[in-house]
Amino acid sequence: MSRLIDTGLEQLASVVFRMGEMAYKTVSLSLDSYVEGTNALPQIQEMSETLIVMADEAEDKAFELIARFQPVASDLRILKSYMKITYDFERYGRYALDVSQVQRASGGLEQCEGWINESIREMSEKVLNMVHTSIASLKSHNVELAKTLSETENQVDDMYFRYLDRLVEKAPATNKCTISSVLVARYLERIADHATYVGESIIYLATGEKVTLR
Repeated sequence: MSRLIDTGLEQLASVVFRMGEMAYKTVSLSLDSYVEGTNALPQIQEMSETLIVMADEAEDKAFELIARFQPVASDLRILKSYMKITYDFERYGRYALDVSQVQRASGGLEQCEGWINESIREMSEKVLNMVHTSIASLKSHNVELAKTLSETENQVDDMYFRYLDRLVEKAPATNKCTISSVLVARYLERIADHATYVGESIIYLATGEKVTLR
């Protein structure tokens, strides 16, 4: 028998799923514009602000369900997981906006040495795949897919620290490209972290098990 709270949970899930799709588009556009040297800051800012509004909408819906229906433990687990995931999706948008702002201030990759260009492109591709995986695993509550985020996050961390090491050895200290690429690499590393947080929330949502994927 369907419960009254189930309709509300479906509505909340719909908001979270739409937010995930918007978060992916935001990160994808931001990274593409940085890599290709195009200006997408106005669009990224608007999309990031939309994610904030959607996060507030999801939070309001969650609190409404708690206030109206006194949810049982399994329902509370779902609500807690969705609220944490919406925060991570909001952070995707925030870091995407940071990338676009760095590009406006310091430029993209067009003036960078070949190895810097290659490193940031490779890291961007890896991180965008993590964002996609986190959203896909959420839609299907696929625990095994969520767990794959751990290995990829370790790869991103390794890429990040190897990049910093190489930068110290080779790059000029005051080069605009150096400043820009270091900031963007850090934002990419943080997006990857939030992708694993989403994975952890999905595992908790689906199984009740609290795991650490980092």
